[in-house]
Amino acid sequence: MNNDPVKVLLVDDDEDDYVLTRDWFSEMENARFELHWVNNYDTAINAIADRQHDVYLFDYRLGARNGLELLREALTNGCKAPIILLTGQGDHEVDIEAMKAGAADYLDKSQLGAPLLERSIRYAIERNQAEQKIREQAALLDIATDAIIVRDLENNILFWNKGAERLYGWQAADVLGKDALKILYKDKSFQLKSALKSLFSKGEWRGELHQVTQAGKSIIVESRWTLVRDEAMQPKSLLSVSTDITEKKQLEAQFLRAQRMESIGTLAGGIAHDLNNVLTPILMTAQLLETQLHDDYSKRLLPVLIANARRGAALVKQVLSFARGLEGKFTIVQIKHVIVEIKQILKETFPKSIEIYTDFPQHLDTLCGDATQLHQVLMNLCVNARDAMPNGGTLTISAKNVFVDENYVRINLDAQVGSYIVLTVADTGTGIAPEILDRIFEPFFTTKEIGKGTGLGLSTMIGIIKGHGGFVKVYSEMGNGTQFQVYLPATDTPERLPTQNSELPIGNGELILVVDDEVAIREITKTSLETYNYKAITASDGIEAVAIYAEHREKISVVLTDMMMPSMDGPTTIRTLQKINPQVKIIAVSGLASSDKLTKAASTGIKTFLSKPYTTKELLETIDGVLNNT
Repeated sequence: MNNDPVKVLLVDDDEDDYVLTRDWFSEMENARFELHWVNNYDTAINAIADRQHDVYLFDYRLGARNGLELLREALTNGCKAPIILLTGQGDHEVDIEAMKAGAADYLDKSQLGAPLLERSIRYAIERNQAEQKIREQAALLDIATDAIIVRDLENNILFWNKGAERLYGWQAADVLGKDALKILYKDKSFQLKSALKSLFSKGEWRGELHQVTQAGKSIIVESRWTLVRDEAMQPKSLLSVSTDITEKKQLEAQFLRAQRMESIGTLAGGIAHDLNNVLTPILMTAQLLETQLHDDYSKRLLPVLIANARRGAALVKQVLSFARGLEGKFTIVQIKHVIVEIKQILKETFPKSIEIYTDFPQHLDTLCGDATQLHQVLMNLCVNARDAMPNGGTLTISAKNVFVDENYVRINLDAQVGSYIVLTVADTGTGIAPEILDRIFEPFFTTKEIGKGTGLGLSTMIGIIKGHGGFVKVYSEMGNGTQFQVYLPATDTPERLPTQNSELPIGNGELILVVDDEVAIREITKTSLETYNYKAITASDGIEAVAIYAEHREKISVVLTDMMMPSMDGPTTIRTLQKINPQVKIIAVSGLASSDKLTKAASTGIKTFLSKPYTTKELLETIDGVLNNT
């Protein structure tokens, strides 16, 4: 107690009892009490409403009314001060009712004296202060965003704060007294059993737990558990404070997956570069031999060689598309035309047991992209869907306009605020097992039998989508099918019709400087150019190329240079040639047709880029375009 006097209000209709009580108060030498008295029910109600007293003493008998009624009405009206009920005969049933109603104490007037009255008042005040402190602490706990839960040693819930209500969806009244393990967990996992064991052995535990909400949603929480002990240091209850980290873990998983894919992409890109240097001369040599050798034996073998070289080149392009995101011929695309075309192909080639549906709005936004690559994306997804439905099912291809807001961006690393077109390919097949869902975009990872899949379909798809500035979401459940959602940035630019390719051009004796550190590529490119009425001169690196160009500057029409060479790389060679002749016409070549290589070439003013492995047709058309500025 502080130094201010404790104001006590006695409600008693007997003046003699008031005098006796006043005398008892005068005997309390070490206490500072200030006694007030009212003698009827109605006056007491008004006095209590003024909230001027620290303690109330209610006599049970108050004429037509009684102290128990007064107690209930006072508490109903919000009285926070402790109330002590005084009974004349020590009626046990009345005492029990008083305690149930909320009395701080009850006293038998026949046994009452100054010491007992003082102890009772002091106890009531101290208890009231303690309860007030608990209420304040509980209010603070409810303000906390964390879920705070207290359980007994049998895991029955004793306390459940507002944070727990917000996180789990259960109201406190619905869970108090119930088993927390049954409320919060689908099953008793090894992780949960280990946490409980550590808590009882060490007195505390900290870690991550997988839990469920009232709605059945799976969440991940970072939880801190403490074993609460009593005065004898015996375990009394379990206190847990849990923070929802579901979004954080999702972002971490996306980041780690992106890192893993980037590492694999770097490795795959390096391998693809070397393979391109091998395949380019093979493909071009076979094409030249096909025009020159006409015997039956050559006619039988050369098409096999060309077909397999093209197959290898296509495989490398798939790897590059995954690894670096191949730059395609971007135009304004109306994706519903691609969907209609694919639907027609699927109806002609897929089993009749698979029903195919399409769904898109009449007013669907356009996007800036490569129609061929987008066709490949949808075909890959549809073929995978077919393979997941060996006994038939339903395949649905749909598209819609969506706007991605800041809330969505916050939990998706690849998304940006803006308008998107969402392409959805959904099947009713076998589904994808959770343990392999995170690996499906890795190159060469496949669950198909040997010979039935390269493991490059989805990895190529993800490379194409990233090259278009988009991202992919996958939802799957074993036995209930899979849904791929491809998000592609939308544009409001109207669609333009594609132009037709021109005929294969022939040279007019122009001299072409071919710069490449691979001997086979230099020689076959030179031979191909000379076959189609060009002249060619070769250089093995940038230093040699600069020397040759300085000597034959007036005769050389176009420089065809690799971007990755020893001694002097492509960008440095290009800048040096431009110092000699600012108007020099250059075609940049690389086995890594990635955006960073295009950026390096563009920084030197080069606008024409040729990707390895290139065919004779692609080589001739590119050179003709540079010579004629088309």
